[in-house]
Amino acid sequence: MKKLINDKERFLSDMLDGLKHRDPAIEVIEGTVVVRKDRKKKGVALVSGGGSGHEPAHAGYVAQGMLDAAVCGEVFTSPTPDKVLSAIKAVDNGDGVLLVIKNYSGDVMNFEMAQEMAEAEGHRVASVVVRDDVAIDNEEQRRGVAGTVLVHKYAGYLAEQGVPLDDIVKKVQEMMTSLYSIGMALHPCLVPTTGEYGFDLSEDEMEIGIGIHGEKGISREKSKTVDKIVDRLLDELFKYTDSSQMILMINGMGATPESELSIVTKYVMEAMDQRGVKVSKLLVGDYMTALDMQGFSLTVLDGEDEVITAIEADTGSKYF
Repeated sequence: MKKLINDKERFLSDMLDGLKHRDPAIEVIEGTVVVRKDRKKKGVALVSGGGSGHEPAHAGYVAQGMLDAAVCGEVFTSPTPDKVLSAIKAVDNGDGVLLVIKNYSGDVMNFEMAQEMAEAEGHRVASVVVRDDVAIDNEEQRRGVAGTVLVHKYAGYLAEQGVPLDDIVKKVQEMMTSLYSIGMALHPCLVPTTGEYGFDLSEDEMEIGIGIHGEKGISREKSKTVDKIVDRLLDELFKYTDSSQMILMINGMGATPESELSIVTKYVMEAMDQRGVKVSKLLVGDYMTALDMQGFSLTVLDGEDEVITAIEADTGSKYF
């Protein structure tokens, strides 16, 4: 296994030490909790997080207009409840804290446990669970994937506008009813802590419906040209939406060259035009990755005016 690491046991701590140098606006407390140095004096605070390996999510979104804290677990491993509690206590200014949780059993269990602990100490905490991955048929079991970043941005905007906690929860839950994602991979990721790939693919195969923790997809198929791959993913997404105006995110999975993301973008935009869909806001880049997986995901969201305003609002994050 060739990786740019010293010690697989120090993957997370070394990464966070380097992140502090790259972003002087953040600090790390309790070893794995990334918080803004300029804590908000008022307004709802946002906390999210999960296992590492999805960079720039989640720590890269700790910034004005997005998250107030991100709780980092080891690679593809949920952070523990005590660390989530530390994040809540560090950013709560009295106006309440919103937890944005991806729908994985470990994340849901640990964040909800931390919420109960925080409430027992007198903090006002609410939570939303992101379920945007349509690779899973059962809506309750859908995983939270790249669409989670749009939730961070929308909720962060609302918090900056002074919207109360209960109203943010209501607005975010409504927004998530039109949030759908699906991804694919040409090559799986290599997990540095195990030295193993999440699954095996032949040179002439691709995986449709992959997860962000190196999970294999819902379908293994022969590799196709990018236009056919785009159509395959859009066919899945359009089973769930008939909107004529959408926000579109084209997300790299970690090892997809910018040139190839641009090629994907060309064919996605052509396909959207052929389907009569106006893309009101286009986002292209690495937003939520799976280490060095080669592939991409598509996320669509109804392009309502307030949501577009939120997505376009300034943020201190250099990754959005």
